[in-house]
Amino acid sequence: MPRRAMTLSVLAMLAMLAAAVSCDAAFGAATTTRPRARDLGVPFDGTPGPLNAITDVAGVLVGHTTLIEGNGKLIVGKGPVRTGVTAVLPRAPAVMLDHFAFAGWYAQNGSGEMTGTAWVEESGFLEGPVMITNTHSVGVVHDAVIAWRVAHGPADATDFWWSTPVVAETWDGWLNDINGFHVKPEHVFHAIDSAHGGAIEEGNVGGGTGMICYGFKGGIGSASRKLTDKQGGYTVGVLVQCNYSGSSRRNLRIAGIPVGREIPGREPYTGLPSELAEGGSLIVVVATDAPLLPHQLKRIARRVTLGLGRTGGIGGNDSGDLFIAFSTANPGANELGHLANLKMVPNDSLDPLFAATVQATEEAIVNAMVAATDMTGVDGHEVRALPHDQLRAVLAKYNRLAPVAAH
Repeated sequence: MPRRAMTLSVLAMLAMLAAAVSCDAAFGAATTTRPRARDLGVPFDGTPGPLNAITDVAGVLVGHTTLIEGNGKLIVGKGPVRTGVTAVLPRAPAVMLDHFAFAGWYAQNGSGEMTGTAWVEESGFLEGPVMITNTHSVGVVHDAVIAWRVAHGPADATDFWWSTPVVAETWDGWLNDINGFHVKPEHVFHAIDSAHGGAIEEGNVGGGTGMICYGFKGGIGSASRKLTDKQGGYTVGVLVQCNYSGSSRRNLRIAGIPVGREIPGREPYTGLPSELAEGGSLIVVVATDAPLLPHQLKRIARRVTLGLGRTGGIGGNDSGDLFIAFSTANPGANELGHLANLKMVPNDSLDPLFAATVQATEEAIVNAMVAATDMTGVDGHEVRALPHDQLRAVLAKYNRLAPVAAH
């Protein structure tokens, strides 16, 4: 497509971008600080970074737009609305569009969508943010990221506006009016523009707003691991949007304990055939400052499956379990006009990074469930959050309750 035609095709979106609201509260973002899994005495392997979040990897930013509106009977196009958008930026916006990040991706089970991964596989680069939303909003998010890119950066080195954004999804139709198309371009712009470092919001926020995990409320969670100096001192950070094994509460394991079998209660998806209720999806983003090449990052992405398995996930037939990993090292690798001088961790030294990925993935999933709160959505569908007191009681029963550090 000619450059002029491409530019004209996004003018409407650019107008929305100029008018986008810049306040989290305008989109119903949750601001209440929630306890995390370690605050409840849940034990985990490995040493976390200071924030125990993906933002422990220097330069990585996370932003959310949370949409919560209405109650009662489902009226398609009006609500109730329980959805949103999450953005993970590998670098600050001013740098991200010119300094790509080496990346690799992996599909444990492909009943889902993560756009742009064919080019990640071919080129070895992540050329923008990773966006996460609901299944039926992938298109609008994809288009809006292109519009954001046109508004914030020049054409590429060949003088063409060309972009294949990475947009992933999970299904929130049990709680959200998913066919109402409530995610708009301005919500995407807000998620990107409000992305920040430091502590990040978890639970019922962003793309995770209407999600369900192991029959409890799911959502967004994060965790990190810091390697020892002898291992390179690198950081691995993970962010998840968990929405899988919807009816399989009995599969849930925390700290190796069958927690789901110990906590009774009415599960969601009542009335659905069991084979449908087993569906759902998991999106995982892994970030690291370790200098890894694309084929090594694909190996990192594969290890996410082991962290998922620690919590009881089986990768059901209808589950879209899609993972992407990127490195913030080698920032000039895509620059033209000269040979790139790259660094890489030798393959024989990758084991600590593999272990960190497994450990952080497991904890991020549990953090998402611990941070989530009860939610009622379309047609009065209720999803209960993982009860903290009962979780602690189960862990104590099995002598797995860790001491809680004073804050």
